[in-house]
Amino acid sequence: MAENKPVNVAVVGATGAVGEKIIEILENRDFPINELKLLSSKRSAGKKVLFNNQELIVEEAKPDSFDHVDIALFSAGGSVSKQLAPEAVKRGAVVVDNTSAYRMADDVPLVVPEVNVDDLQSHNGIIANPNCSTIQMVAALKPIQEAFGLSRVIVSTYQAVSGAGNEANDELAEQTRQYLNGEDMTAALLPVKGDENHYPIAFNALPQIDVFQENGYTFEEMKMINESKKILHQQDLAIAATCVRLPFFTSHAESVYIDVEKDGLTVEDIWKVLREADSVVLQDDPGTQTYPTPLSSSNQEDVFVGRVRKDLDDPKGFHLWVVSDNLIKGAALNTIQIAQRLVENKWL
Repeated sequence: MAENKPVNVAVVGATGAVGEKIIEILENRDFPINELKLLSSKRSAGKKVLFNNQELIVEEAKPDSFDHVDIALFSAGGSVSKQLAPEAVKRGAVVVDNTSAYRMADDVPLVVPEVNVDDLQSHNGIIANPNCSTIQMVAALKPIQEAFGLSRVIVSTYQAVSGAGNEANDELAEQTRQYLNGEDMTAALLPVKGDENHYPIAFNALPQIDVFQENGYTFEEMKMINESKKILHQQDLAIAATCVRLPFFTSHAESVYIDVEKDGLTVEDIWKVLREADSVVLQDDPGTQTYPTPLSSSNQEDVFVGRVRKDLDDPKGFHLWVVSDNLIKGAALNTIQIAQRLVENKWL
């Protein structure tokens, strides 16, 4: 990206789990930055962060923080995005928002660059980064959809606690210590910090991520359903989701069942399109017990797919196992890839 003109970048939520990853990847990818501004809540302002051997001081995010900013990468919660993203746009910045605040807005592109990069051209100043569990699933499904068509998706997720932030990681670590020492486990955060009841995640499984909706699904499950239809440009796609939090720190895993439209397909046909897909790595050999896991996918940039099987009853049905680092491709990296495409294609 050296030929691209350097831009002024702001990272909102710079001290959070995703914000820290964004800063790390910006440095590792040699993103063409003229000036980097790190922003956070008033509580976190004043912290020092090292970037390219230079010490930067985190500032409190305010409307005038976005003066002279070209790209603002938001990852500080939906309420902050709703308050400050329009202010950033008003001052000339293009916002890439990593919250759910704008994902389903009709005039906001929801983008996974390997899947629907052309949608970026229609932005009006704000671009939404999809939910982490959605990103990895649509990255794996897009090549299958293009080659064979899709009519149905049923997904069960097994999600890492880091999806709920650094506090959730700390709570898992403390509960693990308490359990192994024979102490009562204290739970104050999961499944949802603002809900009435909290349950330990250590040595447990919580079938709730985000708040319940009137239809009995959680907000996380509805995100996967609605976002996938929007990204894949297929509103008639039948999708069901069950999202579960499990006691590990990083990377989400998903068991995905699909119905394709084309007849007579084999596992090898699915393998072929997955091998050729951008950012998808096929790890699938039952004979050698080769398949992706959250640990093997941690700190990796790709989406890993294994356990591809033909359904035993439905001739058009297939099962897949999809794993990816939720903080990298599921959040920070996808955000930066969007910003990269904006710069490369002069879509700012």
